[in-house]
Amino acid sequence: MNRHQKDLVSNAKEAALQVLLHNNHGAYRNLPRTAGWGYPEPYTRDLMICSLGILTTQNKRLLKSLRRVLETLAKNQSELGHIPSLVHDREDRGSSDTTPLFLMAVGIYRKVMKEDDFLEKAIRKALGWMRYRSPTDRYLVAQLPTSDWRDEQWVLGYGLFVNTIVYTYLCLFGQYERAAKVKQSMESFTIKGERQHRHVHEGLVLRYKPYYALWSYKVFRSERFDLLGNSLAILSGIASPSRAKKLVLWIEKESEALRQNEDLAVDLPPNFFPYIRPDDPDWIPRYEKYNQPGEYHNGGIWPFICGFYIAALVAVKRYNLAEKRLLALTELVRPARTADVEFGFNEWIRAQDGTPQGQDWQSWSAAMYLYAAESVEQKRTPFFEDIRKNSPKVD
Repeated sequence: MNRHQKDLVSNAKEAALQVLLHNNHGAYRNLPRTAGWGYPEPYTRDLMICSLGILTTQNKRLLKSLRRVLETLAKNQSELGHIPSLVHDREDRGSSDTTPLFLMAVGIYRKVMKEDDFLEKAIRKALGWMRYRSPTDRYLVAQLPTSDWRDEQWVLGYGLFVNTIVYTYLCLFGQYERAAKVKQSMESFTIKGERQHRHVHEGLVLRYKPYYALWSYKVFRSERFDLLGNSLAILSGIASPSRAKKLVLWIEKESEALRQNEDLAVDLPPNFFPYIRPDDPDWIPRYEKYNQPGEYHNGGIWPFICGFYIAALVAVKRYNLAEKRLLALTELVRPARTADVEFGFNEWIRAQDGTPQGQDWQSWSAAMYLYAAESVEQKRTPFFEDIRKNSPKVD
């Protein structure tokens, strides 16, 4: 980077920190809010993902707040171990990703703060809850549609994103034998025929493609690309080094094709592609209002997911490309939709024209910018280095 670019990144990092500090106290029991002016609620999944950025800052105010969030979640955990969707509301349940994200966040927090027994009782209950999430009583966990972070998109059965988090927390808690079984299950080919044979298990690997399927269940699957899940597959070590490198090359090539077709206006990949269009069999009428092609979960550009992707580039040692994409993200997070601020850190951006369409000063947009910047500067991915190093080998 030249001096001007370094200064811009430095300014964006400071602005991101200010977003998190601004959002640190909200309207619900003084817990953090999810966005600066919209979303006053403390959404669990957002705040658990924010923990990655917060733990790289070592900011005492944010660390204290994160601890309170984790402790509050433990207090509001259900009797069976499920973590609620809202930090303050134990009755708001049903999310497939809140419990695994809680386990990941606590696992990382323990290591950073050197508190090996932090929230031990809640961890045991959450691990038990997750063991029952497998319909086959094996290793991959399943979910219902719209139960993970995509509240306007169907992911049915064994979703990639949730299972990458499962693998990550198993490694963090030293459960390498079970992690190896998750990895082995994911490496199985997805079922392509109309009949599933008893000796063949569905997985998430796609034949002749370097990326993992969005989801798979029995004879059904989606071969559309999930940037978040695949980035986490790289970061966590689920993807082998050779697969990870091929995967990055494929993402960059496909993103360029989207730009040439005028389906993408920025130098960062969408969260999901190819976009689902009205004539496609997986189009749902509700998408007409909430999930148009290139928007929201149907191909919108999410800064927090771009943060994971940039970290994945660092993981595969594509340092120059990671730096280039960080600069693109720095420009992406500048515009605001309504707020009068230097850096908008908007929730999501329309792919075709690069305009912000979500809430300004979104906490996870700011937090994952900090994590991505730290990864690029250090040429390492905090918290995931040891996970990849100790990632169990499978046959």
